[in-house]
Amino acid sequence: MANPIPQKTGYEKWQGGLDKAVGDANWDIYDCEIQSAVGDFNRHLATTPGYIPVDWQLIKAMLWTETGAVNREWKSKPMQIGVQGDPGLTSLLSGKEGGDQILPPNVKDRLSVGAARTVPGYNIRAGIGYLLMRMAIFDYRTVMDDDTQEYQAIVKAHDSLDRVAKTNGTTVQILRDMNPKASAIRAGDKLLYKKAAVKLVIVGWRAITTGQVAQRYNGGGDPNYAKKLDYVLNLVRQGKLATCPQ
Repeated sequence: MANPIPQKTGYEKWQGGLDKAVGDANWDIYDCEIQSAVGDFNRHLATTPGYIPVDWQLIKAMLWTETGAVNREWKSKPMQIGVQGDPGLTSLLSGKEGGDQILPPNVKDRLSVGAARTVPGYNIRAGIGYLLMRMAIFDYRTVMDDDTQEYQAIVKAHDSLDRVAKTNGTTVQILRDMNPKASAIRAGDKLLYKKAAVKLVIVGWRAITTGQVAQRYNGGGDPNYAKKLDYVLNLVRQGKLATCPQ
């Protein structure tokens, strides 16, 4: 009696479908779009502490893992951000979680929910933005204003450093730095200050690995996501590199 042919697992069937993608031009149509978008993000974030430029081929691998040319979403939402039930796009555009720090100005000015859900180039940029927002380490820090002039505030009765800071558009840290002897203030004291505000800023970065992408972008929804991404990234790197206009 012949041995039964072993049935392929869902993952093995998925692998077979992806193997056919290498060399198929339909799977490579976004190469230049991805390179352009990644370049914008890398330039915008280059001066943030500890930033390592994103590999555009990793983003391409994410597109292949998320959708791929055979998926009906390929021509509208290749990164799958903004699909029904996904909170990622709202988080990115809310202005409360650091997305405004992540998005390059030319992207921030044009990116909207509608655009991200219908235009592939914006969906890709939204996906990259959300990924980087989740990889960034944020903290609230004093940020100096463009106005570099030095001012003087006169302490009023019952004032605290916090109240003086809020009243004059600066921060407690600035007041302490510029007035080192003002640990205890009294009415009539004169305090030097410069304009500043406490803002959410990028103070570091997590390593952008396939495991981190699975956890922080996919959110653990697919237990095989990191494994798939590793497999696809290897396939992508075997393919012919696109020649894109500079």
